[in-house]
Amino acid sequence: MVYSRRHRAVYQRKKHKALLAIKALRTCIRGSQTRPPGPPAAPLVGNILAIPAKAAWIKLQLYKRDYGDLVFFHGLGNSVLVLNTMDAIADLLEQRAEVYSDRPAFTVVGELMGLGQSMPLLPYNAEWKTQRKLAHNALSPRAIREYHSIQESIAALLSVQLLQDPEQFFSHVRLASSRLILSITYGLSVEEAEDEYITHAENTMRMISDATVPGAFLCDLVPILKYLPSWVPFQRHAARGKEMIERLVSRPMDHVKSQMRSGSAVPSLARHLLSSELPGAPPNEHSIKWSTGSLYGAGAETTYATVLTCIALMALHPDTLVAAQAEIDRVVGTGRLPLISDRAHLPYVGALIQEVMRWHPALPLSIARCAAREDSYRGYDIPKGTIVVPNVWAIAMDETVYHDPLSFIPERFLDQSDSEVMDPTIWAFGFGRRVCPGKHLAENSVFIQIATLLAMFDFSPPSKGKLELNFSEGLVSYPQPFECRITPRSASKASQITFSAAQSVV
Repeated sequence: MVYSRRHRAVYQRKKHKALLAIKALRTCIRGSQTRPPGPPAAPLVGNILAIPAKAAWIKLQLYKRDYGDLVFFHGLGNSVLVLNTMDAIADLLEQRAEVYSDRPAFTVVGELMGLGQSMPLLPYNAEWKTQRKLAHNALSPRAIREYHSIQESIAALLSVQLLQDPEQFFSHVRLASSRLILSITYGLSVEEAEDEYITHAENTMRMISDATVPGAFLCDLVPILKYLPSWVPFQRHAARGKEMIERLVSRPMDHVKSQMRSGSAVPSLARHLLSSELPGAPPNEHSIKWSTGSLYGAGAETTYATVLTCIALMALHPDTLVAAQAEIDRVVGTGRLPLISDRAHLPYVGALIQEVMRWHPALPLSIARCAAREDSYRGYDIPKGTIVVPNVWAIAMDETVYHDPLSFIPERFLDQSDSEVMDPTIWAFGFGRRVCPGKHLAENSVFIQIATLLAMFDFSPPSKGKLELNFSEGLVSYPQPFECRITPRSASKASQITFSAAQSVV
């Protein structure tokens, strides 16, 4: 009898455990069914490793064909949701901005290198709102008119450099983009910017671009690794990166403050913010330093990438180049260089720039977001903390939006009958509350540099071999070095370039 009771007790315990296991299994299965679709998962690591660390946008576009608008990855304690259409991006990042305006924690570049203090990587908190307010104040459409002459002068200086040494066009375009941002943001003259800041800024931004791609470091997926000793390779890399970033944002700000104390500070965004009395509590210098510091990456790298891509495409598409030059000659004339005020009267040039931005977006995956709380969308559950990636590349290559997307066709943006075609500026500068505050400034910079180059130069493939165009695979994707011929359109154009550059205000 004693044996019988013990047997029944053991049986009940086993039955109870079996029921719990079945319930847990059902919950797991039911939970997995409510997640968006994604590649097959392996035990423990899930499918998170199916996201490439480099040029992920290409693989993610292929996943779109298999799994649709939403592609879900998980593993190692992380979850990633890729948004492959503008509808999905608008529904979540814009219509549900209170949930999807946060940033994921980039353990290496954000925490260990300190870039998490800058506006692009800050979480959606009070400090971000302070920096955002500063940027909006300094970069409103009205405020940036003050910088038109600087942007036009930099474009003229770029032209004279291409005239004098066309083979070094890569260096000239990068230098022009850097000079432009440093001059507008900190009031640095051309000589100061070139001698003291640009090389360091370029190296720093290249390092940041490589480090900011989700999953660039294993430590981003397994944050506990940040406690490994300082001699571990990624820790040494992070220490160097922290020093480079701090120098990038501090040195030019110290220059502005010094100039303000001596009464010799020229107009700049930093001077404007340091001397302005904004409504509410005055911002501290920390907020101003990081707000202005973030503009370099937002402006210089993307402008550089877009202008170089345009040069390559003009060399490969001579009919497009001729059409753009004809419009500029007709509207601007042949007696001067283009001005930013000409922009509204050059629709073909505008369409050409739109197509350059679409054909290869400078930020193919934008910058990732993070779900602030658990959410549900289209019947799928999205866990709290999910990294949300807007796949801009998939939008740019969407055949239902852009016919024959692999081809370069500026005319697609002039066809009023095609209402499906989407202006790339809708998705090129971010989404919702995280739209780039320097959008209007950046559009003017890209326009004046490209319009000036089109007006003054002809572009063609190299005399030997062919123009091969490849792109870098980091956060900002820009052309790798290529060869092409750049020649002034005429002797009178060459004289115009030299004269205009001599009148530079920078």
